[in-house]
Amino acid sequence: MKTAISIPDSIFKEGEKAAKRLGLSRSELYARAIAEFVQILRRDGIKRQLDKIYAEEDSSIDSSLAKMQSTTVFRKNW
Repeated sequence: MKTAISIPDSIFKEGEKAAKRLGLSRSELYARAIAEFVQILRRDGIKRQLDKIYAEEDSSIDSSLAKMQSTTVFRKNW
């Protein structure tokens, strides 16, 4: 899909340099940058949801289980 966007000259110039250095077309550089940005936003949204859940729920390990785990780990020869 073709589209027209407006960006500051300084960002455009840096983008041109990056595309040339990476051997990419301008379109490929911008497409990759947007895809990565969207992925970061998605991850941040998931993290926010998990933070909300764990703020409301007890996520601590049961003390009996923690004790069993710690004694098992220290008995093992690494």
